[in-house]
Amino acid sequence: MGRLLAMLVPVLCAAIVAGVWNGSPAAGRPAASSGTAAGPSAIRVPAGVTAGVAVFDRQTGTFTEQLDANRRFRSASVVKLLIALDYLWNRGPTYAIPAVDRPAFDRMLRGSDDAAAGDLWTRAGYGAIVERMVTRLRLVDTAPPDDPNFWGYTALSAADVVRIYRYLLDTAPAPMRDVVMEDLRKSTRCAVDSFDQHFGIPSAFDRPWAVKQGWSGFDSGGCGPTAAAPSAAPARTATTAGPVDLTSPALHTTGTVGPGDRSIVAVLTLHPAGTSYGKAYTDVGRLTRSLNVPGAVRPTGTRFGTWSTGVHVRNGSNTGSSVVTTLPAGVEVLVDCQVEGEEITVPPYTNQWWAHLPQYGGYMTNIYVGSPDDRLPDVPLCP
Repeated sequence: MGRLLAMLVPVLCAAIVAGVWNGSPAAGRPAASSGTAAGPSAIRVPAGVTAGVAVFDRQTGTFTEQLDANRRFRSASVVKLLIALDYLWNRGPTYAIPAVDRPAFDRMLRGSDDAAAGDLWTRAGYGAIVERMVTRLRLVDTAPPDDPNFWGYTALSAADVVRIYRYLLDTAPAPMRDVVMEDLRKSTRCAVDSFDQHFGIPSAFDRPWAVKQGWSGFDSGGCGPTAAAPSAAPARTATTAGPVDLTSPALHTTGTVGPGDRSIVAVLTLHPAGTSYGKAYTDVGRLTRSLNVPGAVRPTGTRFGTWSTGVHVRNGSNTGSSVVTTLPAGVEVLVDCQVEGEEITVPPYTNQWWAHLPQYGGYMTNIYVGSPDDRLPDVPLCP
């Protein structure tokens, strides 16, 4: 046993120094799962996750999925939809955004910029924004935060998120609808705070989609340098319709899916304390893929777990290629093909195979893909 430890210590130390170690390879390399197996079926909520779900088919005017749809969650960045709509409300009949405000407005919706949201929140009266929009949109479960300085603590439900999108798509003046939906269709993979925000809807379905995501309570989320999470205020409860959890890690995916924005999807989730962003990202993806979403097209390929931190996706199968993005630690990824490329060594592993990730538009070394073999099983060669 002492000899074994003596042999392993240099390997562990090298991996830690290289910034790639995230636990033992055996524990960190989960099995693959099919990217196309989940279809119209009962909602699959991963163990430990609390979820509120609503899927509305605009073509038939009916819900195809509902689970605790009126349960209240803290909104995180989903409230930026209400901030944007309130900002535009009194700018009719053109609903034009002044040039001085347009860049920040776009960043708030496309890149989920907190600073831009905070500026508009303050200028428009803090929680009064939410109160106005509750009345205008006839929201049922939405309420402003007890502390007006924390816009992300606004309470809302999956059912109310559907109401917000139904207003935006079916009732709002066309110029208002067009500017907001254009921004949601241009959601950036990396948010302004360096979180990878293409979980849930963007991961589960091919375009066309438009999304506004939300997250709170995580330390970092890939897409570049570590981003510290805002300090949480003391836990509080909403004044009506039951308590709102302000402390558990929250991850929400909301938006529209399919041609003509056929389906509205709202998935609001809470996760156990200490859950990593990659784990929550993966769980929300699995839940979203289990939903019956009319008009959705599901991507082809096989999903694999990944391990380690700071794993790069590159535009070629070698380390000389530019970095497209960085994966959240331990996130599940979709692989559509693989190719032989530069041989990479991360002791005790050496591998020349690289996986192509179509949703990231690049390649990662198979060393960090959750499979026991160098070449991934049942994954074809890239053309």
